[in-house]
Amino acid sequence: MNRLEQLIQELCPEGVEYVKLNTIAKRNSGTNITASQMKSLHKDGAPVRVFAAGNTIADVDYDAVPAKNVITTPSIITKSRGYIGFEYYFKPFTHKSEMWSYTVINEFTDTKFIYYYLLTKVNALQKKARSDSVKLPQLSIKDTDNIQIPLPPVSVQCEIVRILDNFTELTAELTRELTAELKARKKQYEYYRDNLLDFGDKSQMMPLGDILKIKNGKDYKAFNAGDIPVYGTGGIMTYIDTFAYDKPSVLIPRKGSLDKLYYVDKPFWTVDTIFYSEININKAIPKYVFYCLQKERLNKYNTAGGVPSLTQTLLNKVEISVPSLPEQERIVKILDRFVKLCNDISEGLAAEIEARKQQYEYYRNKLLTFKEVSHEKL
Repeated sequence: MNRLEQLIQELCPEGVEYVKLNTIAKRNSGTNITASQMKSLHKDGAPVRVFAAGNTIADVDYDAVPAKNVITTPSIITKSRGYIGFEYYFKPFTHKSEMWSYTVINEFTDTKFIYYYLLTKVNALQKKARSDSVKLPQLSIKDTDNIQIPLPPVSVQCEIVRILDNFTELTAELTRELTAELKARKKQYEYYRDNLLDFGDKSQMMPLGDILKIKNGKDYKAFNAGDIPVYGTGGIMTYIDTFAYDKPSVLIPRKGSLDKLYYVDKPFWTVDTIFYSEININKAIPKYVFYCLQKERLNKYNTAGGVPSLTQTLLNKVEISVPSLPEQERIVKILDRFVKLCNDISEGLAAEIEARKQQYEYYRNKLLTFKEVSHEKL
C-alpha cells in the first residue's frame, strides 16, 4: 500500500464531503483593460501578469492597473470564453473584467489541489459552454461557483498535489523532448532538400513566368456543396461541386502565411487569398516546382507592411533551377521518400505526445475521484 492509500484508509475510509467551490474560495473580479492597452503596457519582466481570453497575457507594472484588482495570493484563473480552462498562478496578477478567479479562503484546503480537481471538469464545462452559447463558447459564474469539490483531509490533498506535480513535470519534460525531436526532423529535411536542389549552375535558372501561369482564386459561395476542396491560405475551407483546375498544381498564398505552399494533384478551387499555377509539364514537373518554392522561402518576397502579400509580377520573376525532366523526376522521388520517412517519424512522435497526455489525464482523474461520504455518518 502506497502513502496515499495509507492516508485515505487512515483519515477518510468512509469517503469525503463535497462542497460548492464558492463556499471555500473567494471569487475575484477583474479589471477593465482592452487588448490594445495590454499590448502597449506590456513590459518583459514586469511584476504583474494580466490574463485575457485563451492564452493571451501581458506583464505590466503595478501602476498600470488599479491596486484593488491585483491579486497577490496563489489563485486559480477561470478561462471562461472561447477556450475553457483553468490556470494556477502564484505571483501577482489580475485579469480582464469578463473573466474571474478564485482564491481559497478555507484553511483546510490546498489551492493547488482545487486547481487539479477543476482540470478534471474542463471537458464537461467545454461542452456546456458550447451548448449554452450560439456563438463563442461562454461560461457563466454559476457554472464554476456551483462545482462540487471533494474535501479530503489536508494531508491527503498535499500528497495528491505532490504526486501530480511530479507527474506533470515528467510529462512536460517528455513533451519538450519529443517536440524538440519533431523540430529537428523538420530542420533535417529542409537541410537535405535545400542541398539536393542547390545545383550551383546558373545556366539552369529560369523565372517562374517561363515555366507556369499564375492564376487568381475566386469566390465559391455561388456553388453547391460537393467533394471538391476549396483552398485558402490556411488550407481547405470547405467543399463544393465545381473545380477551378483539375491538373497538378502548386498553390501559393497571396496574403498571409506566404510560406504555406500546397501541392495538389486532384481537382480543386481556390479563393482570392491564394494563387494556383498552371505548370508547363514540358518544362517542369509540378511536384519539383513545389519543392523548389519550398526551398525559396517566399516570405522574403513580401511586398506589404501589414499583412504579408505577394504579387503575380514579383512571383513571375522568381528564379528556380530547372534541370532536365529525368533529373527533376529523380529528385522528386528522393524527396518524396524523405518526406514520407519524416512524416512517419513525426506522426509517431505526435502520437506519443498525445498518448502521454491521455495517460496523465487518466491518472490525474483517478487520483481525484473520491467516494462521497454519507451525510448520515457525518
